[in-house]
Amino acid sequence: MGVLDFIKGQAIEIIEWTDDSRDTLSFRFPDEDKEIKNGAQLIVRDSQMVQFVAAGQFADLFGPGKHTLKTENIPILSRILGWKYGFESPFKCDVYYLNTRLFTGNKWGTANPVMMRDADFGLVRLRAFGTYDFRIVDAPKFLREVAGTDQNFRLDEFEGTMRSRIVSVFTEALAMAKVPALDIAARYSQLGEALLPVVNPIMQAKYGLEITAFVVENVSVPPEVEQAIDKRSGMAAVGDLNDYVKFQMASAMGQGGGSVAAAPAELAMGMAMAQQMTQGMNAAAAKPAPSEAPALDVLTPEQAAQLLSVSTEDVIAAIEAGELKGRKIGNAYRIARAALDEYLRGA
Repeated sequence: MGVLDFIKGQAIEIIEWTDDSRDTLSFRFPDEDKEIKNGAQLIVRDSQMVQFVAAGQFADLFGPGKHTLKTENIPILSRILGWKYGFESPFKCDVYYLNTRLFTGNKWGTANPVMMRDADFGLVRLRAFGTYDFRIVDAPKFLREVAGTDQNFRLDEFEGTMRSRIVSVFTEALAMAKVPALDIAARYSQLGEALLPVVNPIMQAKYGLEITAFVVENVSVPPEVEQAIDKRSGMAAVGDLNDYVKFQMASAMGQGGGSVAAAPAELAMGMAMAQQMTQGMNAAAAKPAPSEAPALDVLTPEQAAQLLSVSTEDVIAAIEAGELKGRKIGNAYRIARAALDEYLRGA
């Protein structure tokens, strides 16, 4: 686990720990029921803190460096153990090393959908996942709330607990931030940065940890909300509905080569839509008297065959079978053609 240097006699003279595991959060120095000698050397390396605990109370905290354990260097411990005038004999004390380096790339995610109130969709369920980086900043709080008296507290022991706590804090922070669901998906990086000032005070106050980076990689909504978003996007893409219908009619007429059976249906649908558009555009205009209404054009079978790109025989056969009427073809074409001309003039 590490290199432990201490003498083989009655008291420990050197307290030291070097970590080569890269995943240890805290480590309790194994005194093996031996006492620490007066004047012993405490070695604390970079990215380490040492917390002394005596009689169940948190005593002195040491940062990186080489420290000599004397009364003047351990005032809190001296007070706890009742050393009013100094001490000369060895003493018992728990020594905890804490790893203060940055632990990066830790994953978090919502096991179940998170309920939140959204301005656009009302109550909505969200799923989210991402990564976070953290470090220990408050040794007593971390030992008291997280690691406890564990001799070798590793990251994998804490990963599941940390994930659930991060999700809980994320949920509270998201509710406080009141970010709309539609904006979350478009601003992942900004969301992570915005949530840090909300997440960190909670994590430090509860667990003695600082979240240095909080990354939201994905936020998903239920399928029904996705469908609503798709519909809203589709309506925005269509723009003016009248122009869109006219364009669709013009495209259908320009394709040609359709079957005889399909052509009347397409023209009939075009006629109905064209009539609706014409009525909408001329709602304010007075309707002409029946006697003043213009006569409708009637196509001959030859003209219908030419417009439909089929043979005259096919048109006559369709008329005889009752599938097609020459007057309806004329009406549909005239109205559809008028709608197309109007659309082209507007473009």
